[in-house]
Amino acid sequence: MQKQMSVRKAYINPYLAGVLLGFVLLASFVIAGRGIGASGAVSQTLAHAYDSLGVTNAYLQQQKSYDSIWQTWIIVEVIGVFLGAWLSAKWGGRIKKEVVRGEGCSTDRRRILFALAGGVLMGFAARLARGCTSGQALSGGALLSVGSWLFMLAVFAGAYLTILAVKREWS
Repeated sequence: MQKQMSVRKAYINPYLAGVLLGFVLLASFVIAGRGIGASGAVSQTLAHAYDSLGVTNAYLQQQKSYDSIWQTWIIVEVIGVFLGAWLSAKWGGRIKKEVVRGEGCSTDRRRILFALAGGVLMGFAARLARGCTSGQALSGGALLSVGSWLFMLAVFAGAYLTILAVKREWS
């Protein structure tokens, strides 16, 4: 008996996706009065978690914007992002358990460690930059913030240099 394979649907045209993302950003400004971003959700969650445990942390107290975590726009937004990603993957037939890696990456474990290290580094850098790439580039860029435009130029330069350093992992 042959194993049934789910049919993968084609990805959306990237130019159309960019235009739609622009409309999502516009709707975010109109409806919530804020742009989009994600890194602030971690500090908001930590601030509320520390509060619920009775632990005080001056830095996290400054990050906390509301008494209830559910009043925080960025928490609701990130939950929506996860839900939307899951629905998109489900409808596109792309949900499966796998580790995608290049031929130069010797093991799945090594790939996962590289991914985790990269994620931690990006999270740390997002806090240093006072925003993630979506918050800085999309929201800050839409507001014509010079700092956001400089940030994105630095992101592209850093990505190019990183590619040169880790290229063999994916070749």
